[in-house]
Amino acid sequence: MDELTDDQKKLREMVLQAVATLTQQYGEDAEVVATLRAAEFAAQGDVEALQAWDLIIEYLVALREGKPEATGDALN
Repeated sequence: MDELTDDQKKLREMVLQAVATLTQQYGEDAEVVATLRAAEFAAQGDVEALQAWDLIIEYLVALREGKPEATGDALN
């Protein structure tokens, strides 16, 4: 397994924190809320924020499907 850079570690930590917060606040609706947020950033043309929300959504989907390890490539 490749070693993560500092930037990748920071990104992973931010994504995991966002996932935890969304799940705590919205429960089963966390994925829907994340999708709405992603759509807001897409409409604004904010590509970087959209990429971050796409990672969050990917992780939420993997958790729902019981495969959180499937997100490793996206966060590396």
